[in-house]
Amino acid sequence: MSQRKVLAAAAAILVFTGLAVTTAAVDSGKAAATATVRVGIIYSKTGLLADFGAEYLQGFKLGLKYATHGTGKVNGKTISPTYVDDAGSASQAVSAFKDLVGQGVKILGGTVSSGIALQLAPLAAQNRVLYISGPAASDAITGNNRYTFRSGRQTLQDVLAIQGILGKKAVGKKIVVFAQDTAFGQGNVAAVRTVLGGKGHNVSSILVPLSASDFTPFARQAKDAKPDLLFVAWAGDTATAMWRAMDQQDVLKSTKVATGLANQATWPFYVGGINFLSHYVYNAPKNAVNKWLVAHTKGHKPDLFVPDGFVAAQMIVRAIQKGGGDNVDKMISSLEGWKFNAPKGNQQIRKADHAMLQPMFQVTLKFKGSKITPVPRKTFGEKSVAPPVTHFP
Repeated sequence: MSQRKVLAAAAAILVFTGLAVTTAAVDSGKAAATATVRVGIIYSKTGLLADFGAEYLQGFKLGLKYATHGTGKVNGKTISPTYVDDAGSASQAVSAFKDLVGQGVKILGGTVSSGIALQLAPLAAQNRVLYISGPAASDAITGNNRYTFRSGRQTLQDVLAIQGILGKKAVGKKIVVFAQDTAFGQGNVAAVRTVLGGKGHNVSSILVPLSASDFTPFARQAKDAKPDLLFVAWAGDTATAMWRAMDQQDVLKSTKVATGLANQATWPFYVGGINFLSHYVYNAPKNAVNKWLVAHTKGHKPDLFVPDGFVAAQMIVRAIQKGGGDNVDKMISSLEGWKFNAPKGNQQIRKADHAMLQPMFQVTLKFKGSKITPVPRKTFGEKSVAPPVTHFP
């Protein structure tokens, strides 16, 4: 063989070897990419609902630990969450959602605000990504589109629990809904009118501007209305001032008051005589998942929206197990109709509209010096508080 042919053959071998190395590097890069599933979590780190956002985030991290047995992996794939603060701003949340989708993220979770969740849900359908809202309670999230799920309860489930407290045989009662003038508050008014108004009760409302800081005139208005039942629907860090105004105006002594039990920081500001429906208190559910959650919550008992984050993580792990984290249709199918054990007990995702069927609770608070203990009185099973089906458009 001539020297020229030898050199040509050697060059060919080098080129082939180089291509093989390059191809192997590309394949290795692809394997590394597919071995990680990115998840976007949009929540209120700051803003009016920051306390609730912190609870949700804590629950999500614990739920991820529980559902993956401490590995953070599903079928060999590492779950890589990206946490983004929406600061209670819809525009900020929408921007974050679009940015995450633009980066190729196909699974997103959050937010606390109903108003924000209602803007994110259509984006999930438009971009064909899986969106698990929560703890936002608006009923309009259920049945919004097949790409949108929820990890927490919805307002109608609160109201159906209130119906249980009021008494199923009660009719013709005067009910006033006292709420913030937000998507959450308006949703509560609509739900009470649908459920309790439909049972023959007279329902009216007092809606308080979100910007209000003096709640005395609104408390007086509630007292002057002389309702048979005052249903208070409130969220955020103004709850303390609102309840103080209610107490100062003797509203709690003059009428029967029912409300959702808020997070633990608000408990010292409640007084006796309030009938609480509860989305979750740490000592109400009796099951292994809740026992694990309580045992792994360090420094305090798990708070109100911890289960919402926990369940979101359970749902995400389930979706990745069945759909690999990239096949959105398979992930949706894996969640529809899914029955599972959660901190609150047995839960099921209704296939028809993605409602999260779950138990609710009735509790009272026991005051002993500075110690306050929730006392569970009744559990409303997931079927007894199941909201009417809202079919997808």
